[in-house]
Amino acid sequence: MGVDIGEPDCKLVKPFVITENKTLEPFLHTYTKQDTFMMSSDKILTLVDPTPTLLEKYEDLIKE
Repeated sequence: MGVDIGEPDCKLVKPFVITENKTLEPFLHTYTKQDTFMMSSDKILTLVDPTPTLLEKYEDLIKE
């Protein structure tokens, strides 16, 4: 059984946005306290591997 196009088929856990100042802030933080989101894959434009520095910043932010 496949997923229909447009159905939420990607789970984002603790996503962050890179700001113009090259800092990280939680995705949609001004609208919700949620840290898990469902998104349709047809809404994703690009997937890339982060630089080591950016990955380290992200990992520091999500530590519990």
